[in-house]
Amino acid sequence: MSFVDPPAPTPLQPGETPPAPSSTDLLSPGGQPTGWVFNPEYQKLVDLWLQVVPLMDQLTKSLDKPYEMARSRDVWDAPVAERYVKDLAEWRNRLGMYRQAVLTAISDQAADTPRWIPGKAGAPHAFTS
Repeated sequence: MSFVDPPAPTPLQPGETPPAPSSTDLLSPGGQPTGWVFNPEYQKLVDLWLQVVPLMDQLTKSLDKPYEMARSRDVWDAPVAERYVKDLAEWRNRLGMYRQAVLTAISDQAADTPRWIPGKAGAPHAFTS
């Protein structure tokens, strides 16, 4: 069974600009244009994603070699080999589901967190620490 990773949070791109300031912005008192800053809470999700994916890849690779060895008749040709293949296949499947759950949680949180927030405003965030 193969899983596809959900969309990753997008880091701040070089040259990316915040939303254009508007003089009719409802968030600013007195009609002052709103200045925008990249949301630090969104950046935490980007950093978390970049931290988790290599660890998940490492875990997956750690099961790949024993799985291939268990399937190989060059390593052993015993009735117990089938049991090890089934066990390793189950662990690989569980790890795939775990990876999917963790990355989906990060991706969903990022989808609910604004990338840009008004500067110098106490705007509520979807993700707080």
